Amino acid sequence: MEEKERTVGAKTALVSVITRDRDEQEVQASLEELRRLLETAGGVVALTFLQNKETPDVRTYLGSGKVAELAYYCAQNDITLVVFDCELSPSQIRNIEEVLGDKVRVIDRSMLILDIFALHAVSGEGKLQVELAQLKYTAPRLMGRGAELSRLGGGIGTRGPGESQLETDRRHLQRRVRMLERSLEEMAAGRRTQRQARDRSGLARIAIVGYTNAGKSTLLNYLTDAGILARDQLFATLDPTTRKCELPGGETVLLTDTVGFIRNLPHHLIHAFRSTLEEAVYADLLLIVIDASDPEAGAQLAVTEELLESLGAGGKPTLYVFNKCDLGAALPGMSHGKEHVAYISAATGQGVDLMMQKVEQILHADKRRVTFLIPNAKQGLLSKLYQNAAVEQVEYGIDGVLVTATVDAKTYGPLREFDTNPPKKEEDDE
Repeated sequence: MEEKERTVGAKTALVSVITRDRDEQEVQASLEELRRLLETAGGVVALTFLQNKETPDVRTYLGSGKVAELAYYCAQNDITLVVFDCELSPSQIRNIEEVLGDKVRVIDRSMLILDIFALHAVSGEGKLQVELAQLKYTAPRLMGRGAELSRLGGGIGTRGPGESQLETDRRHLQRRVRMLERSLEEMAAGRRTQRQARDRSGLARIAIVGYTNAGKSTLLNYLTDAGILARDQLFATLDPTTRKCELPGGETVLLTDTVGFIRNLPHHLIHAFRSTLEEAVYADLLLIVIDASDPEAGAQLAVTEELLESLGAGGKPTLYVFNKCDLGAALPGMSHGKEHVAYISAATGQGVDLMMQKVEQILHADKRRVTFLIPNAKQGLLSKLYQNAAVEQVEYGIDGVLVTATVDAKTYGPLREFDTNPPKKEEDDE
C-alpha cells in the first residue's frame, strides 16, 4: 500500500508493517504520531509505505521484495530519508541502506525521537542527557559506515550535541559515555539536594505529567506565569520547571512541569532522563494531563500510566485532568472508575479554578485542621509549623501562642500535647 502526497522541502518516507501482533488500526495511529514527530523535526512526508506480514523480516524488517519496491519509490520521488516506525538493529539499517542506495538515509522511530530531543534541549543537563542517549543508542547503528559518516550533521536524525563523537572510534565513545554518566550523576546529586531543601520547606509537591503535547506547559503557564515555551509540537519542553502556586485556601505548593511521554520511548532516553523524570516519583500528588480532544487519548493515558509505574510513581494520589475540553472530548467514558477527575481548558482557563479546589481537597484528605496553644518557652515549634504545615492564624497571648494550622499526622504527633481540642482515643486509633 502506497500513499503519495504533495510535499515541499526534504522528502521522507514513513514505513511500517502490519503484523499478527499489530493490527492496521494500531499501525495507522502510530504512523500518524510518527508523521507528527517528523514534522516537529522539520521534515515533510512524501510517502507512506505499509506491508502486511506475519512477522517482520530479521534482515530488512520488510520482506526483500518490498524493500526493492521501496527503493523504486524512493528513486522515483527523490526521497532521501526513510523512517521506520519501529526499532531497527544496526544490521537491519545497513542491509536496508544497501538496497536503497547511497542517497537514502535510514533511521528508526527512536532515532527520530532522539533527534527531536537534541533539537529542543536547552539546559546544560538536558544537552548532556540527550548526548548520552544518542551515544548509547545511535552510535552503534552508525559505526562502520565509513564515508557515509560525512553526511552526519546535515539532517534529521543526525544533529545534536553528540554527533561529533559519532565520528570517532568505539573506545573514545565509551570514554565519552562514562564521562557523561559521571557529570549527570553529579547533577542528579544537586537535584537531590534541591529536593531535600523543598522537603524542609514543607510545601506540597505536585508533578504535572502526561503524554507529549497534552498541554502540561500551558497549564503551568496559566497557573504560575512561568513563561515556558508551549507550542503545538511534540516534546516542546524537555527541562523540568518548578514554580510556586497558591491554592484557593491560600496554601503555597510547588508545581513541576515534566517531559512528556510517548509510545515506545527509547530505553536509553528514559535512563538518561531518569533524574528529571523522578520529579514524579517524589511528588505528593500527580496531575495526569490528558488531551481529551485526541482520538488516541485512551491509548496515550495507558502509556502514561505504564511509564509512571515503571518509574516507581504508580499508586500515588492522582488527579486526572482532561484538557482541551473546549475542543470537544473524544472519549467521555475514559473518566469512568477514576476517583478524582477534572475537565479543563488550560488555554482559556475553563474549569481550572474547580481543578485547583480538587487539588486542595486531595492534598488535605489525610490532614486535619488543628488549633495549638504553644507555650512561650517553646515558640521554636512555631517555625516547624511554618515549615511543615499550612498556618492560617497566629495570636500571641500571655499563656502562649495560639496557632491554627492544617497538619498531617507526621507533623501533628510531636505537637499533640498542645492541641486545644485533642481527638478522643478511639478516634485517634482509627
